Amino acid sequence: MTNTPPDPEWTHLPGLADYQQTLRDMETRVAQISAGTAPEAIWLLEHPPLYTAGTSADPADLKDPGRFAVHLAGRGGQYTYHGPGQRVVYAMLDLNRRGRDVRCFVQAMEAWVIATLGEFGVTGERRAGRVGVWVARPEKPPLPDGQPREDKIAAIGIKLRRWVSFHGIAINVEPDLEHFTGIVPCGIQGHGVTSLVDLGLPVTMADVDVALMRTFDKRMGSLVAPMP
Repeated sequence: MTNTPPDPEWTHLPGLADYQQTLRDMETRVAQISAGTAPEAIWLLEHPPLYTAGTSADPADLKDPGRFAVHLAGRGGQYTYHGPGQRVVYAMLDLNRRGRDVRCFVQAMEAWVIATLGEFGVTGERRAGRVGVWVARPEKPPLPDGQPREDKIAAIGIKLRRWVSFHGIAINVEPDLEHFTGIVPCGIQGHGVTSLVDLGLPVTMADVDVALMRTFDKRMGSLVAPMP
């Protein structure tokens, strides 16, 4: 038998959310979830243009340090970009109730993104050693070493506190892709970055939100811990 958690509380944050304030609010909510005083939560938002540095960030990967504000994120991973046109999904989920398996959780997050992209006919793929979701670009020239060109369409970075997750995923809907050139995204050289609109799809942020909510139970709802 399993102890199936109730659906998380979904919240849309309007406008461009201040990064530091949102991080403080997330930490407060994580503490409340851990204490049992608040339900799990998923926040859908956009940030103003900024770079975040994960715990593995290499300073050499910040190619244009004066371009946008740089925030220490405290999550796993390296440098990422956030900005308008990118759907940021902060997922505060209790792994005490969903199974204390970090690898399984990250794979489920990737599967959730892949299922969401599939709602628009986009084939998102995992790559060994590269956390996130990738799209093959056979129409583009291969890399200098002959590898097929692939572009990243979604980043994933999480942190756990007392087995409650926070941070989450970022899906490129229609951001300014030139803004990614100020960093080496996630420390990965060679491959590029794409978005749903860059792939020729007239997808709106609202469309992505509907797809995220529709596919959540199929991918994340299966993460449940056994009954004690």
